Amino acid sequence: MSPGPPDTAALLAALPVDIAILASVFARVGALMMVAPAFGDLTIPPRVRLAIALGLTLAIAPVAAPAYPATGSFDNAFKLASLIGGEVAIGLFLGLFARAIAAALNVAGEVIALQMGLSLAQVFDPTQDAQGAIVGGFLAILGATLIFATDAHHLLLAALRDSYALLAPGAGFSPGDAATAMIGAVSTAFSLGVRLAAPFIVFGLVFYAGAGVLNRLMPQAQVFFMLMPANLVIGLTLLMLTTGLIMTAFLARFDAELSQFLR
Repeated sequence: MSPGPPDTAALLAALPVDIAILASVFARVGALMMVAPAFGDLTIPPRVRLAIALGLTLAIAPVAAPAYPATGSFDNAFKLASLIGGEVAIGLFLGLFARAIAAALNVAGEVIALQMGLSLAQVFDPTQDAQGAIVGGFLAILGATLIFATDAHHLLLAALRDSYALLAPGAGFSPGDAATAMIGAVSTAFSLGVRLAAPFIVFGLVFYAGAGVLNRLMPQAQVFFMLMPANLVIGLTLLMLTTGLIMTAFLARFDAELSQFLR
């Protein structure tokens, strides 16, 4: 015996709930897309980001629907607004956490530029929406490119999907836990940035120590003025040799930090 036609009244009754779930999922996805590294960069047009957010919403909504509270939570405007506000907070937290880890490249670039004497060579950095050292901008754009090239953005999307199990909608969002996680992410970014720039820090110490000794031996010569071209040439050569290692270490740590949000 074949099943009868679906109950039109039941489908219409469930339609507002489905729309509310889609709006809630879009709030979390859209908030993440605004601030996440690579996805939220100014180089990506807003319409493209909106299209990506809508597509991800349609893909994630069927998986995330069972995680939402009972139907009664959607029949009250205050409860619905509170639910959507919590979803926006969770999306911003995930996106800012990933961006904090990606900021390690900006830290490394600033340190490298300082050691090479290029700290005053400022360019517009689209990943930070501000002026930054030219080396930091180069590393940040290269990092965003490699996130897509190595499919590391899939890990960010997987973390978004699994966040519905770790941070269930309507279960409450702890600002204290989020602040602790963000502090850890920022400290990790500074630590990682300094470690990525470690070869240049060692080079700078040795180079300027040698320049100081040479200046004491030849006080009449403008040692630092004469050695600046050598500092730049050696620094650029060292950057050319270590860029691959810097990106490999960054991507490994980026994957490790986002993996903690996976089930």
